[in-house]
Amino acid sequence: MGYQQYGISPQLVERIKLKMKNPAVKERIKNMVNGVSKQELQDTAVVRRLVRNAAAVLNEKLTGAQEEQIVKFVIAQKIDPNNTFHLIRLWGMFR
Repeated sequence: MGYQQYGISPQLVERIKLKMKNPAVKERIKNMVNGVSKQELQDTAVVRRLVRNAAAVLNEKLTGAQEEQIVKFVIAQKIDPNNTFHLIRLWGMFR
């Protein structure tokens, strides 16, 4: 299921992808999510904190609605960071 079905705009995704090409920004985001577990990625409070922190690093001002859409999207993906297939599938969504 694609991110657009959650109301996340392709323009926002493209802006974020562009910002993630900056090595310093990419490192800060990688460090932020390093060690996050599958259980934590199913916890609304944890995901919301990660989204807010990532938005701050990326200098993106998210509306409450955008934040909620991203949180719902992340939880719905049931991401297991230790499962290579999950990571490849996510990579494919945002290529």
